[in-house]
Amino acid sequence: MPDTPSAPLLLGNQPGSFPHSVLAERHPAIIKQVREAFPYEPGQHRALDELLANCTKGEIEPLPADAHDRDHWETWGLGEYTGRSWFDVPWLWSESWFYRSLLQAVGYFGTGPWQGIDPFRPFKLAELDSGETDEELAALDDLAGRPAAEQAQALLHGSLWGNRADLGFRLSAAGARDADAAPGLVADDSDRLWSLLDTTAPGAGTLCLVADNAGRELVPDLLLVAHLLQSGRIGRAVLHVKPYPYYVSDATTADVVDALRRLTGAGGAAAAYGRQLWAALAEGRLTLRAHPFSGAPLPYAEMPGGLRADFAAATLTIVKGDLNYRRLVGDRLWAPTTPFADVTAYFPGPVAALRTLKSDVITGLDARTEAALVAAEDQRWRTSGTHALIQVRDNR
Repeated sequence: MPDTPSAPLLLGNQPGSFPHSVLAERHPAIIKQVREAFPYEPGQHRALDELLANCTKGEIEPLPADAHDRDHWETWGLGEYTGRSWFDVPWLWSESWFYRSLLQAVGYFGTGPWQGIDPFRPFKLAELDSGETDEELAALDDLAGRPAAEQAQALLHGSLWGNRADLGFRLSAAGARDADAAPGLVADDSDRLWSLLDTTAPGAGTLCLVADNAGRELVPDLLLVAHLLQSGRIGRAVLHVKPYPYYVSDATTADVVDALRRLTGAGGAAAAYGRQLWAALAEGRLTLRAHPFSGAPLPYAEMPGGLRADFAAATLTIVKGDLNYRRLVGDRLWAPTTPFADVTAYFPGPVAALRTLKSDVITGLDARTEAALVAAEDQRWRTSGTHALIQVRDNR
């Protein structure tokens, strides 16, 4: 991160802005959805009502003295922001605080019968068990007969697009070689990504993958890891997931288990991938990590030393998704042509971002691409999820 960032931090206090709409509209809608998804008890309903009033019209309140993570949140800025409007603190912080507060309201962190019950689980399972997922997994059977390079590129694009993974899986033999097979890709450093994975001896490299969403996005992430292990491009993978339910669909350890069971129960090539990943976990070639900082309301520039050491030791770290991109480059309104390498210079090892665009933050575009996007869509391209990027900073 530049020593003196020239771009303003994103806040939610500007009516009409995307951050304001998340705080004022999306968060109340999430409370309603969670309330309806479970037969919560009166105390939880009261707590959800209080959260709804607080997050829209109130001020940030301190955690109870006995909260298990009070020390973390004090370190992460709670003392500084207590008493301020949710709309007047950094948007990344207030969003993260919302999910921490929602879990408190439904008893996730308590000692009662609702302890550890993921309030977003019904939504995750509905997506994972959908017919669309069946179709995407069945398409793996066709992909298995393709040349290794085509398989690798298809699985990379599947991981990139998440729940539009069929764009990657359903590449025809001709389409796999056609740039139009990935419409909406505004930056593509995939050649640099593959070159980084090919610089070490076969089976010797370590990949860190910082996961984003569960369900139909996590499945293609796992398939990409399986392919890289099977092909010998890496010898070990570390999958970073969230330590608790977060941002509705962010992946936790339980979601990884659900995804693996979905794969192994699907039959065909999908089941083979699932068994391979299950064995890799048992053998230590695939490791799960749920570091507390994965749920922090801070950019990765402020990561603790232990996590920095993990990333420094990796051949490559792949950072998945929109939220993790915001944390990687800083949740600021950068000029889109700000070099990606500059804003990630702090990162301790080679890093790649795979991201569909769902917020205002963007770096690393060339001026011609930015001009074309603005001319065609004004600013909707930043948040619509119809565009994506693969960006790499390789330390070389």
